[in-house]
Amino acid sequence: MHLPPFQRLLDAHAADVHRFCVALVGPDDAEDCFQETFLAALRAYPRVRSTANLKSWITTIAHRKAIDLVRARARRPQPSESEPIATTQPVEENGALWDAVSRLPPKQRDAVLMRYRDDQEYGEIAASLACSQEAARRSVHEGLVRLRRELADDR
Repeated sequence: MHLPPFQRLLDAHAADVHRFCVALVGPDDAEDCFQETFLAALRAYPRVRSTANLKSWITTIAHRKAIDLVRARARRPQPSESEPIATTQPVEENGALWDAVSRLPPKQRDAVLMRYRDDQEYGEIAASLACSQEAARRSVHEGLVRLRRELADDR
């Protein structure tokens, strides 16, 4: 097996990984998540066993780094004399739909984003979320049902 140069991996997937990080942790923390993702990937790159789906591999790392960042954010002290700071931010500035997507449970949100924003197949989604294809399909389905219900209630 011959791995392509790491720079080629970075060039090919940087934009997608950055959008994915924005969707997971919001625009304020996306750059940190993006950098942590590629640092971890660079360290692990020599140990990659298969070049079959490097996009899924790097997306999985981004997903795990986002989880780490969200957990660290939750441990930060909150100001006591003001309203609590929201821990979820809109995915993008595209109105009610993206606001509703950002409020989905994490696994459903990630699955819906990977399927409809990133146009990933269920196998790639399953690999990124460390679950079966059936579980990935179910997460997308449940997320869409919840979105339809929430958006119908807003009318």
